[in-house]
Amino acid sequence: MTNIHYYVTGNTAEGFVNHLYTNLHDINQVIALKHPSVSLKTGIINRLIDHYETSNVEILESALGDQYLDGIIIRDKSIAFIDSRIATLRSEMINLEETFPVKDQNLTEVDNLTQQAYDSFSKGLKIHDDLEEIYINKMDFDHADAFTTEFINDLLHNVPKQNQEPHTYNRLFGTNTADGVVNVVPHLIQDIKNVYYIKGRAGTGKSVFMKKIAEACTEHGFDVELYYCSFDPGSVDMVLVRDLDFCIFDSTDPHEFFPKREGEVIVDLYEEFVAAGTDEKFETEISELNTRYKSCMKEGIRYLKMAGQERDQIEEKYMDLITEKDIDDAVQKILLSLPR
Repeated sequence: MTNIHYYVTGNTAEGFVNHLYTNLHDINQVIALKHPSVSLKTGIINRLIDHYETSNVEILESALGDQYLDGIIIRDKSIAFIDSRIATLRSEMINLEETFPVKDQNLTEVDNLTQQAYDSFSKGLKIHDDLEEIYINKMDFDHADAFTTEFINDLLHNVPKQNQEPHTYNRLFGTNTADGVVNVVPHLIQDIKNVYYIKGRAGTGKSVFMKKIAEACTEHGFDVELYYCSFDPGSVDMVLVRDLDFCIFDSTDPHEFFPKREGEVIVDLYEEFVAAGTDEKFETEISELNTRYKSCMKEGIRYLKMAGQERDQIEEKYMDLITEKDIDDAVQKILLSLPR
């Protein structure tokens, strides 16, 4: 079976974001695992992935770092197991604290460092807005509208409208973590036949372009996976429609990729929408803004790394006393508690 990896949480310029809710569409049973140790919950979730190996499992990566998971969703069983840190109100709680005692801990420093990271990202976003303004002022909006309409018409030409109520799954394909800026783009696009790599600059309409494509696909009756930006959470970085075997995404730094297969195409919105010579005319100003923006991002990542190191010390105190058998026993207890 094929497992799908993506993020529903992210560390952004607007703080912590959580898109779990839309991904629980048609899931009847949501089980939240409660315990301060993220390592313990991740160990249990990994065992549950093995247990459901004959199903397609959606694996929710964690914004805390690559050694953690936020949960899993098994759609063909209509069940989800979620870390209680991000769980919604409609979940059933399994209190692991009864089996694994809670130790004295202080997350104040972790929270302070994480907030400093958000503050750095927020400062970077303001600088990025100034960068966008340069290109926005040189955009041909009439051509952008016409180009978008033509692209949508080509995409949906001769495609019958679907007789269903479409659903949009809000997600992220990566985020800022203690490990740096991470993404699962190669994983998401590997089995998609028609992939479009958007190139451009800040403010050249990449997000607006993709939002209009997503709206058109939804109006046509298709379920849409809408992946938001992990820096500016109001901006869209990817639209994926599995029923159309179609994906289009922002393929610029820090998630820059290039086509490798037949059916993969570059769409350069800077060349399409922006007045020729804009890069050259504003070269000094653009360079200065880019340097300041990237400096803020590096500072934010540094704070997240420090927060991660603090969390790792707390997690070690738990995991030093928890064996593999303890985790196996906890998983069996959870599975036995499920309705037959």
